[in-house]
Amino acid sequence: MKEITALELKKLMDEKKDFQLIDVREEYEYDEVNINAQLIPMGEIMDNIDKISKDKQVVVHCRSGKRSATVISALESQHGFTNLYNLKGGILAYLEEVGN
Repeated sequence: MKEITALELKKLMDEKKDFQLIDVREEYEYDEVNINAQLIPMGEIMDNIDKISKDKQVVVHCRSGKRSATVISALESQHGFTNLYNLKGGILAYLEEVGN
């Protein structure tokens, strides 16, 4: 599974690169803190495949990186995605390394 670090993600954001950022946490978690990702909770991913780009880099994140890794594995094995990157350490690592 491909991974991206918090600092690499920040660089993509700062350089305004064309990529998609998806948060697979629950809505209450997103409401507490978010980094302007598109919210698609883990349990709703398979019903929202059409919202996930196959044409550009897609960074998927959750709180610590475990749920997003599970989602990426499922999308790669069941739907053939090859452009997904897991945010290493999730939003916790982002907040620690980059801040909010």
